[in-house]
Amino acid sequence: MALNTPVCDFGWQAVDFELDDTVGSRHTLATLRGPNGLLLMFICNHCPYVKAIIDRICLDARELQTLGLGVAAIMSNDPAEYPEDSLENMARIARQLDFPFPYLYDPTQDVARCYGAVCTPDFFGFNRNLELQYRGRLDASGRLPAPPDARRELVEAMRLVAATGRCPQEQFASIGCSIKWRH
Repeated sequence: MALNTPVCDFGWQAVDFELDDTVGSRHTLATLRGPNGLLLMFICNHCPYVKAIIDRICLDARELQTLGLGVAAIMSNDPAEYPEDSLENMARIARQLDFPFPYLYDPTQDVARCYGAVCTPDFFGFNRNLELQYRGRLDASGRLPAPPDARRELVEAMRLVAATGRCPQEQFASIGCSIKWRH
């Protein structure tokens, strides 16, 4: 079922966590953040909305990292119900697509709950004080990629966050598959 993300709760403080990535390294907010902020993305392997934009996510992540922003992706789905989202498949996808960011596994789904993540993809852009400034979409893509000349909404917003610590008030909700919660 496709869901939209809630409106940005400007100033909401990022909650710390400890998660392992696909190569066994442990990460926290302190290890992930850049000097100008942090972008956390809740994604997965099986979602058609993520598949439609994963190449753009990697491209945009590389650009944002040059602006002093940390970038990480978190997979919180239940792999027992969605085997394509298993840790082994996460590692394969991260290698295959040469992810320029850590791909973190949230086996208890506690991080997704804490952040209020609702779908994949779900983007959370924080400033240098780890205050939420962006809760929107990558661009106008849906189940199919947007045209190559589509406005790069996430990049534009995070450039502003890196430069000023603030983000535009007008943001468009991300759309994607619901987080697959354990029963």
